[in-house]
Amino acid sequence: MSVSLNGRTALVTGSSRGIGQAIAERLAADGAAIIINYTRNEQPARAVVNRIVGNGGKAIAIQADISKAADVTRLFSEAEKAMGQLDIVVANAGVYMMKPFIESTEADYDYIFGINTKGVFFTLQQAARRVREGGRIVVVSTGGTKMLFPNNSLYLGSKGAIEQFARTLAVELGPRNVTVNILSPGFTDTDMMPEQYHDYAATLSPFKRVGTPEDIARRGDLSRQRWGAVGNRTKSPGRRRCGQ
Repeated sequence: MSVSLNGRTALVTGSSRGIGQAIAERLAADGAAIIINYTRNEQPARAVVNRIVGNGGKAIAIQADISKAADVTRLFSEAEKAMGQLDIVVANAGVYMMKPFIESTEADYDYIFGINTKGVFFTLQQAARRVREGGRIVVVSTGGTKMLFPNNSLYLGSKGAIEQFARTLAVELGPRNVTVNILSPGFTDTDMMPEQYHDYAATLSPFKRVGTPEDIARRGDLSRQRWGAVGNRTKSPGRRRCGQ
């Protein structure tokens, strides 16, 4: 059963497209005021805001590069100034790279871990400091961390790290009744999913299709989850990996 999110405020990083966009729009439909975060895609971010506002919701867009700790701090400060104290933070922003382990460079490592791991670490740190008591934090990972995929060492390694961040933070924030959960989508039809995986991905689903961002948003619907369970891992049924 859905519970209205009216009066609550949610920040979703990397929400100008894909899974982040779908999550932001789902939260808005449930009544939450939304902060859309983007790095470079200003026009798509504004389009998401306009869609939410056009449907009677409340939303703003804030630019911030989450690979920079100072930008993350500014993002949260501007979000609070515009919308008030946060109730929900979804750490979704991430990038993908498929490359053999032995061919991966220091620049590749810094790029993937700078956004997927460092960026999420400082997003969670700010969320932990600022989310009101009884709030919710969600980390978007991937079901791929439980599987074996060649040429994905950097991506899956970066996602495995943030799952440990979430588990540790869940225990630390338990006394404040702040939940910290991991959303682990399977293969999802976004511009990050390699086309070569499409047919294989469909075979993993009982529905014989690739998951959509809207599927993931429904699975991670915060209006349907109990306020109180911490450290859980939510899997997208029938799909095992995500290009988020």
